[in-house]
Amino acid sequence: MSKPEKLSEFLQGDLVLSANSIELGLRRSLDAPGLLPMVLYQYGFVTTHEQGQIFSWLETA
Repeated sequence: MSKPEKLSEFLQGDLVLSANSIELGLRRSLDAPGLLPMVLYQYGFVTTHEQGQIFSWLETA
C-alpha cells in the first residue's frame, strides 16, 4: 500500500473523514502535498487537534 493510500485510510478510519472530503483536500493541495492538513482545516473538515494528528502521522509514516 502506498503512502497516499495509507494516509487516506488513516483519515477515513481514525478521523472519520468522508472520501469526498479527502479527495477535495488532495485536489486543493496537489502543488504542495504537505499542505493537506491545512487545506482540510481551511474547509472545516478537521479541527486544530485533528490537524495536529495528521501532521504527526505524516512525520512518522
